[in-house]
Amino acid sequence: MLAIDAILGQMQTISLDEMGNIRLMDRIDSKYLAPVVLLPQLLEEMLPYFKVQVTDGIRISPYCTQYLDTPALEMFVMHQNGKLNRQKIRIRSYLESNISFLEVKNKNNKGRTHKKRIPIECSHLDSIHDLKEQKQFLEENSLFDTNILQPALANDFKRITLVNNKSTERITIDVNLSFSNYSTGNKKTLNELMVLELKQDGWQHSDFKDILNQFRIKKISFSKYCMGTVLTNPDIKHNRFKSKCLIINKLTQ
Repeated sequence: MLAIDAILGQMQTISLDEMGNIRLMDRIDSKYLAPVVLLPQLLEEMLPYFKVQVTDGIRISPYCTQYLDTPALEMFVMHQNGKLNRQKIRIRSYLESNISFLEVKNKNNKGRTHKKRIPIECSHLDSIHDLKEQKQFLEENSLFDTNILQPALANDFKRITLVNNKSTERITIDVNLSFSNYSTGNKKTLNELMVLELKQDGWQHSDFKDILNQFRIKKISFSKYCMGTVLTNPDIKHNRFKSKCLIINKLTQ
């Protein structure tokens, strides 16, 4: 990571407060997968066009996520069955600032992602009944019976967040991904892979896409929750994700 730290140290910076104007809570997401060995070269190309988010001097931030689902994994099944309108419920924690949010993410059939969230004091629940006033937030926004939601998957990673100089798009680069499945007890790490995500308020020209084209990195649908579930639960039906498993194996070898 020394080379990565050195390149990020050359970038212009943007604070978390300044990034508040570029949250893009209602947005179009485009995701990409690539071998993490390409990261230094990728960041070199991004230097003239992007700023890196810095929080308390930290440019690569640790995150953790706990995903909730029903006992029948209905949120996973929605994705497996190809439903375009789908939902995920999670607790996302920013470890360097010790802040957590309970989030409901909806994706519609036009490819737009809309996220609602409220602060929560804990990073992980043992049971849905641990929630107090946040339970009403879920009841108002969840498509599912909130009384049967339970922890399904934990995910940890480190993230680099960048914004272009025009402040029209935000990029996240996630590395050191690990998953832990609550029902099977299985764990999986993907240290050789990076997940890149472009967040835009609408379809428009992107310097980031131009750079990705130079490296022949192609857009791919990728859900950390779904892929983490597939990689840690060998018994689950996952026909829709078999091609992605092959791609991940190819990129990480």
